[in-house]
Amino acid sequence: MNVIPIRRSLMPALMLVSASCSKPQQPAQPVPGASSGSTTANTLTDGERAAGWKLLFDGRTGAGWRGYRQQTLPAGWQVKDGALTRVAEAGDIITDEQFKNFELALEWKISPGGNSGIFYRASEDSDAIYWNAPEMQVLDDARHPDGQSRMTAAGAAYDLYPSPAGIVKPANEWNAVRLVVNGNHVEQWLNGVKVVEYEFGSPDFQAKVKDSKFAPHPNFGRNSAGHIGLQDHGDVVAFRNIKIRVLP
Repeated sequence: MNVIPIRRSLMPALMLVSASCSKPQQPAQPVPGASSGSTTANTLTDGERAAGWKLLFDGRTGAGWRGYRQQTLPAGWQVKDGALTRVAEAGDIITDEQFKNFELALEWKISPGGNSGIFYRASEDSDAIYWNAPEMQVLDDARHPDGQSRMTAAGAAYDLYPSPAGIVKPANEWNAVRLVVNGNHVEQWLNGVKVVEYEFGSPDFQAKVKDSKFAPHPNFGRNSAGHIGLQDHGDVVAFRNIKIRVLP
């Protein structure tokens, strides 16, 4: 068998193609907040303001947030060290405002073995928020049992679309989220890497829902607008630099 050697001049190009195919997709623009070079938590740069970003958390109070199907913020959610933190049993919380098309950025830090989540387009017409709103999973992959499946690991669209391994940072370290919801299009980014992408209402989405724990809930994933929600799953979790930009 004759072996044809690869020309030396082609080797760098082939290596570059191979590397680009295996590398997770990176964002076209930096995620606002810590990853954009901001050194002050829970603030906006002049550039972010000009681009239409606004804070959903001021770093000092729970203004703009309340319990799911409640009028006030439960006492188990408190502001600690500039972060909106679940410190005791409290239940899920949501923004006062509702959003349709948006880009959300935030940072989260979970306790060892912890579990939480970020809900979007949530309504209050069901007993539980997860009966209608999709969730971007927040998790300590290394210690929590859900980390054994990419369908329920950090960054996943919980029980619908898996996230790649090796992106999430360990417990007690800050992770940066970028969430784009525009029409039916959804992108979930974790630490600068796009980990999930899907289309609401597509045949693929409908099939995923049918095969998931959400199948018994006919309104799941059908809201055209809704609240941003943060999950109380029984563990200490903190969120900061929560900011949003409404899209046309």
